[in-house]
Amino acid sequence: MNVGTIDIIMPFYGDPAQFKEAVLSVLAQDDADWRLVVLDDCYPHWDPSSWLEGLQEPRITYERNPENLGVSRSFDRCIDLARNAYLVIPGCDDRFLPDYVSTVRALIARFDRPEYVQPRVEVIDDDGARATPLVDRVKALIQPRLTHDAVLSGDALVTTLMRGNWAYFPAICWRVDVLRTFRFSDEYEIVMDLALQLDILLDGGRFALSPTTAFQYRRHAASASSYTASDGTRFIEERDFYRAARSRLRARGWRKASRAAAARITSRLNALYQVPSALLHGDRAAVWLLLRHVFTR
Repeated sequence: MNVGTIDIIMPFYGDPAQFKEAVLSVLAQDDADWRLVVLDDCYPHWDPSSWLEGLQEPRITYERNPENLGVSRSFDRCIDLARNAYLVIPGCDDRFLPDYVSTVRALIARFDRPEYVQPRVEVIDDDGARATPLVDRVKALIQPRLTHDAVLSGDALVTTLMRGNWAYFPAICWRVDVLRTFRFSDEYEIVMDLALQLDILLDGGRFALSPTTAFQYRRHAASASSYTASDGTRFIEERDFYRAARSRLRARGWRKASRAAAARITSRLNALYQVPSALLHGDRAAVWLLLRHVFTR
């Protein structure tokens, strides 16, 4: 089947050096059928437009938001800027390996236009070296074990995601018509991508995966999820999400997934892991929030 051009729409707000690495990794693709749009979310310290123009690459275009839109609204603008059937929204600090585009195009063709696809992901640190922080070791334990390309769906897939979100949002290539149907919820920030996946999968969507490592995700201690984890606030959002998911899954008859959402095991363990840090900082409010997340339903 004719998969068509892959749209890569990259919101920019961050380190210029890492952003340049990200763009250059797109240029290094072994499949040339891609289009890159850099969406500047009004980063105040550097204007990337001149550097991008200097690349003299007609497949790259530059857009600037009229104001700082933040994460979810910038993601929605990425959807609006898409021109082709499939779209990836990478971080401006991540890196594509040379076979990313060819790998996702092969998945799309093999499984007849699944709703979203992802290759295997390698984690790197701030310096670009391979890294295995605890969160990613846990993801590796709970994600499906693959030796070949596969497409997953339904109760079985959602059960694994409710145990812990092992997918890597920046590495996912989405079908654009599906994104335009469901969009990104402004109700969530930390679990926004998991909420989107749940909407798609409850609607009968399929997630195609490849064991080929084709993307490098940069793990920062200063990411939004890491910042709020320390004071417990992220877990309020997570608890609300899992409670709503449990009800939706039970109503659908997906009993295993509903039980996994009720247990929210990795979310509880993550909160428990944060308790010693909160105690060391004397943050009694954070300790209360964390323990409440661990022990309440």
